[in-house]
Amino acid sequence: MGESATGSSEQQRTAPNGAIRRFLRILGPGFISGASDDDPSGIGTYSQAGAQFGFGIGWTMLVTYPLMSAIQQICARIGRTTGHGIAGNLCRHYPAWLLYLVVALLFTANTINIGADLSAMADALKLLIGGPSTLYVVAFGSICAFASVYIDYDRYVAVLKWLTLSLFSYVAALFAVNIPWGEAVASLFVPKIIWSAEFFTTVVAIFGTTISPYLFFWQASQEAEDERVNHSNHPLVDAPKEAPAELKRIRADTLMGMAFSTIIALAIIVTTAATLNRAGVTNIESSAQAAEALRPIAGNFAFAVFALGIVGTGLLAVPVLAGAAAYAVGEAFKWPVGLARKPKHAKAFYSALVMACVLGMGILFTPINPIKALYWSAVINGVVAVPVMAVMMLMTAKERVMGKFTISGWLRWLGWAATAAMAASVVGMVLTWFG
Repeated sequence: MGESATGSSEQQRTAPNGAIRRFLRILGPGFISGASDDDPSGIGTYSQAGAQFGFGIGWTMLVTYPLMSAIQQICARIGRTTGHGIAGNLCRHYPAWLLYLVVALLFTANTINIGADLSAMADALKLLIGGPSTLYVVAFGSICAFASVYIDYDRYVAVLKWLTLSLFSYVAALFAVNIPWGEAVASLFVPKIIWSAEFFTTVVAIFGTTISPYLFFWQASQEAEDERVNHSNHPLVDAPKEAPAELKRIRADTLMGMAFSTIIALAIIVTTAATLNRAGVTNIESSAQAAEALRPIAGNFAFAVFALGIVGTGLLAVPVLAGAAAYAVGEAFKWPVGLARKPKHAKAFYSALVMACVLGMGILFTPINPIKALYWSAVINGVVAVPVMAVMMLMTAKERVMGKFTISGWLRWLGWAATAAMAASVVGMVLTWFG
């Protein structure tokens, strides 16, 4: 009787722990991709959107959620199905000029994004404790590069997952200010479109920071990496029996990751709309500037958590940006790639990763304005995303690439809808520039 009671109590204790472990196992490349989507560049973009256009810009997040979820699922399925990332498939099935064009665009966009993110992190830390921002840029860049190269893969992924918790600082900031919830919620379902260059540039920036090329390459490559590390898994083209469970996992992982990203983005937009926009502060060029502007309006607490969030999300996003660039370059040249490999077994891959960080740090020492680079990196991502998405959609329709797992049905329609929406917003931006 005593043993039975003891066994029952142990089962009660271990059951929740087992459920938590199963849940954490589901959270993989999709969740990390969603969290790193809200990098300092994205925070700056959402802050500017909320400050400039108020609650009326919030509807864009409801539009982007299904689109970003679909396109990231497609990326994940490319990696898990073929055992190669996007660049790896491009080099095997497409002309060299297309491969090098896509990889060059991605590496350029990622380098600018890294520089902008590092600058924002340094500015945020300077706001909190003072000191030289140049030193902070070098320190943050070096930490991200060192961690990516020398931390064991499983531990590295675990660290990235824990860093996602830093994004909850924006939920805390949201509840630290006075929000007119009726107006905020209503604006989500009533699109407000303004025909102006500023509006369409902001929309492109929002699309570019939510549907970003570096996330495409990162999630596809991480799915391929996880398959290589776990010897019980195989590319789905070679092991179709694994498909039902793996596709279900990818769907759950991606939907949760993109939902998390969207909630945080909405929290930032609503916070800045309720504070900065209402106070007439409509020109915010960086996430750090948004944090500083919040202090006199929303108080020290909102300021502090907003600034700390920038540092935390940057530590998550910079390794993802650099890693995505290294995967793309490495797969393009058919080098041994993967964060699970020891540095001595993938010297070229890790060199590309470190180079992306170093070039990002180097932006600080050029005439490029890092504050403007923060916002425009999102715009550049939006422009670069269009050809990359079109190539991916064409790739996933080919049996010679995907075998029997070509993308079809609602996922394919949503993928093309995301591509069309991104292209339309870019065209709208260009037309308003010359209109």
